[in-house]
Amino acid sequence: MDKLLCDELVQEIFQRLPPSTSSSVSLVSKRWLRLYRTSTTTLSLRLTPHPSTLPSLSSLLSHYPFLSSLSLLLPPDPTTSATAKTTAFSDHLLFLVSSFCPQLLSLRFLAGPVSLSSLASLSSSCTQLTSLCINLSRPLFLMWVLKFPSLKELSVMVCSGDGADHAVDPNWEYGFSAEEDSAAELGLDSLCLSGIGAGDWGFGWLWRSCRKLRKLQLKSCEGIGDGGSFSSFERCLQGVQELELRTCRAIIDGVLLKAAENCDSLTSLLVYDGGSSEGLLRFFSQSRCNLRKVDFRLPLDLNNDHLLAVAMNFSLSSIKLQSCCLVSGDGLRALAIAASSGLEELALVNCDVVEREPGLLATLGQNLRKLRKLDLSYNEMLVDKEFMSMLVSCNDLVDLRLRGCRRLTTAAVVSIFKSCKRLESVDIMHCRGIQAEAIEYLVLNSPQLREVQVEQSKISDAAKTCASRKFIEADA
Repeated sequence: MDKLLCDELVQEIFQRLPPSTSSSVSLVSKRWLRLYRTSTTTLSLRLTPHPSTLPSLSSLLSHYPFLSSLSLLLPPDPTTSATAKTTAFSDHLLFLVSSFCPQLLSLRFLAGPVSLSSLASLSSSCTQLTSLCINLSRPLFLMWVLKFPSLKELSVMVCSGDGADHAVDPNWEYGFSAEEDSAAELGLDSLCLSGIGAGDWGFGWLWRSCRKLRKLQLKSCEGIGDGGSFSSFERCLQGVQELELRTCRAIIDGVLLKAAENCDSLTSLLVYDGGSSEGLLRFFSQSRCNLRKVDFRLPLDLNNDHLLAVAMNFSLSSIKLQSCCLVSGDGLRALAIAASSGLEELALVNCDVVEREPGLLATLGQNLRKLRKLDLSYNEMLVDKEFMSMLVSCNDLVDLRLRGCRRLTTAAVVSIFKSCKRLESVDIMHCRGIQAEAIEYLVLNSPQLREVQVEQSKISDAAKTCASRKFIEADA
């Protein structure tokens, strides 16, 4: 049979195999190994800093000529900082990628900071690159982005330097050299910046040039990279639809103020680990956008006043709260009543209000009958009675997450089966009160179920057989 199948047909078969089984076909024969490699378009590698790394990577990449997506991860050494030696090693790795992977569309290169020369080499070889994730060291000069005309998604992580103070050319104070055109227009749809310091320069040009941004992410930033001035930053906000701010307490007020003034297109807002009660309230009260999704992990910065402001000014389709301990049932009930006609996704992850106020979940369920996704993970004291009182009203759920709800039992699983006939995905990892018999019952009796996340030890042979027959993916 192997001889009757031409190379093209074997490769087509390989591409249609699920990821969990596709790699095993390479063990059949040398021919299948060669065809498997040439049919592979996505590769993810975790490297170790060793003298043999470079020749090994060169040999490996030579066997995968048609890669369109590549991820390289080299874990940082916590005892060292970004030095010329680590940059040189990263440059060698990036030069290999440039040499062997000319058809790349997406590159995630987390192997240390790289130099401008290696980025120039990458741009001349990988001309079709649309997504790039890269590490840079200070000082930051970003006009190399112009060399990637097809780039739509850019992620830049600023590495800590060697401790030396870098002198900045005055011409670069606002992000561009006097000899360069300051009116460039980039085609970026998505931009993620991590680790910008309060004294970093060189981003002003980038802000002015990103006029088509739809998604902006700032992570662990103490500044916006323009000397503390928001004059350039606000220009890129006008078309932004998704804004994510993670651990950016130093700049949160300024960013939210500019977002309220300029982000009329904003539909999604995420704020994690570092907010401002006043800044958030001002944004909710003053913004003119049609906000549809909010995602907050703000233990000490989010309270009922914010939820009431959201209820008054926006029609949400999704709200996610994590560890928001200052929120009470009054705020959640007001929000549920205001969003009853359109809310499709609710997450209350590790929110003690779920356990603190009996009957709250039942009220939420009665008001949110159009919910399709529900996440109550890591509410360790949640009991069957409270959970079931909500579930009886939520008959349209397709995605349910209960990870870490340790007090739920088999009764909760029976309630899931009775109430959620359309359920497609369920996460019940680390629910020690739910045993293998309950998992088997759920798998055997849920016609739409396609994914179950649960410990391997709780999947019985009968459940495995049924899952295989129904094409249910069981993730442990």
